[in-house]
Amino acid sequence: MTFGRSNIQSLSMSDSKKRLIVVGDRVLIQPEEGEERTRVGLYLPQTAVDTQPVQGGTVMATGPGNAVQAPTELDEEPWKIPPPEVRYVPLQARVGDFAIFFRRAAVEITFEGDRYLVVPQAAILTLVREEDEQAPRQGEDPLEF
Repeated sequence: MTFGRSNIQSLSMSDSKKRLIVVGDRVLIQPEEGEERTRVGLYLPQTAVDTQPVQGGTVMATGPGNAVQAPTELDEEPWKIPPPEVRYVPLQARVGDFAIFFRRAAVEITFEGDRYLVVPQAAILTLVREEDEQAPRQGEDPLEF
């Protein structure tokens, strides 16, 4: 698929109104490019790297997460209940993280000449995040190396 030209910061053009919006529990990743080096120092061309079961890249954008609805009140008739406000369970991945993910789950797209992969959160194996001043989110137990 080919779309317009992107500004990596916001994934929209400053002189155009095109925006790339990631939906659901998907994550937009800019894959690592170029040759890879093996443990013994050999360089592998991109065609050999493409056969690996996992890949890494930088998270450029995330969807809102999985939609969940508030439970409805059972004492009201279904047609009288106002439409519920949609809420989302946020994703663990954040913009700027380095993600390692299953290659087979990724869908490759080109947005304005730049290559990206759209990956469901369930296919992400690990995230590498720069340490920031924020405390870890609930449920996160980051390992420090």
